[in-house]
Amino acid sequence: MNGSFLLDTNIVIGILEGDAAITGRLYPQMRLYLPSIVMGELYFGAYRSGRVHHNLERLTMLSKAYPLLPCDLGTAETYGKLKDELRKKGRPVPDNDIWIAAVSQRQRLTLITRDQHFREFDSLSADIW
Repeated sequence: MNGSFLLDTNIVIGILEGDAAITGRLYPQMRLYLPSIVMGELYFGAYRSGRVHHNLERLTMLSKAYPLLPCDLGTAETYGKLKDELRKKGRPVPDNDIWIAAVSQRQRLTLITRDQHFREFDSLSADIW
């Protein structure tokens, strides 16, 4: 596995928790990025947790470790196209995951995830761990 990768929320949680099944597959030459949507999901998890301050500190460190990719107009257009493709196929996927797929596709990054439903996107490069 070479190149640049976008991290899904479940992969980032695995990194934060030291999950060997995740951390063992990462290597220093990988260029890893975070979509802003993933950070939003992580902040939601931090605020609803019993250790808010601790988890917010971890997210601050995380945001310094990996470049954050925001949504722009091109990402919004890609989102609309992907969501319409799923609608036509009759295959719903959670909206946040459609946004993550749109960032991945727009930035030409391979998405690393544990979610099988990312296979529903015909044009998405995804590595499902």
